[in-house]
Amino acid sequence: MRRRQFITLLGGTAAWPLGARAEPERMRRIGVLLSQAEGTTEHQGLLILREGLRKLGWEEGRNIRIDHRSVSDTTRIRQFAEQLVALQPDLIVTQNTATTASVLQQTRTIPIVFVVVTDPIGSGFIESLPRPGGNVTGFIDLEGSLGAKWLQLLKEAAPRVSRAAFLFNPTAAPYAEYYLGPFRAAGAALAVDATAAPVHDASELESTIAVQTSAPHAGLVVMPDAFTNVHRTQIISLALNYRVPAVYPYRVGVQLGALLSYGSDTLDNYLRAATYVDKILRGAKPSDLPVQTPIKFQLVVNLNTAKALGLEVPATLLARADEVIE
Repeated sequence: MRRRQFITLLGGTAAWPLGARAEPERMRRIGVLLSQAEGTTEHQGLLILREGLRKLGWEEGRNIRIDHRSVSDTTRIRQFAEQLVALQPDLIVTQNTATTASVLQQTRTIPIVFVVVTDPIGSGFIESLPRPGGNVTGFIDLEGSLGAKWLQLLKEAAPRVSRAAFLFNPTAAPYAEYYLGPFRAAGAALAVDATAAPVHDASELESTIAVQTSAPHAGLVVMPDAFTNVHRTQIISLALNYRVPAVYPYRVGVQLGALLSYGSDTLDNYLRAATYVDKILRGAKPSDLPVQTPIKFQLVVNLNTAKALGLEVPATLLARADEVIE
């Protein structure tokens, strides 16, 4: 009887599902640092990142834990970077230039994947796009040539524009010349006085925009950086108050009232970032994963804003738009 019982027990064990006999999966920890408040476009990106990871076999509570911090006040980025590094995660996902720089100040060993950095070489994050070196890799959101493209689109939508200010924060955008060079060159070609409009603090926004747009036929181009991103609602509102056509790098600016936007689909970058997180958690090194350039761009036009400014957007421009808000 004992022998029969043993054989029966052995046979039953062999029939158990493989998952029931496997060792529990090791929980991997991921930190995420965003420079925006809850409920914004950036947090849609976090949801997309989570979904992308789930499809690749990484589920929260089973084999990964995600700790994220959201910085609506750019002065607290370093504090949150310190908190995430102190958790000693397996990997940290950073949103942009400011968040990536802050995390790199805290660690040169924990792998980092950035989602929407503008100029990773000029910012000192990587050695080259194909071979990043170090502990960081990721995805570029916008190329320097867009500095010219934004001004060209502004001039096309508002042909009478003869002066354009390029708004940015020097601290948040150490890469400013990346865009300013092409912006100024386009100004010369289009007979537009293209000027830099640095803003160091939110309290300077209204006075700067007021001065830069005081001349007739003025326009505004907003440079992508952590500061202009956090204060985008105030910036676009001021542009509307001063009746100035504004170009924003991302679709969210047009939703807030900018005349038009042209830039990469940043939400797509979160999905692409999930593939790099997966590779690194499975053993790849950031230094061996090439930094990738954007592949999807969007042109969005706000006809309501155009009407409020007394502008008639050319049909040729509307025909090229991926989306028209009216």
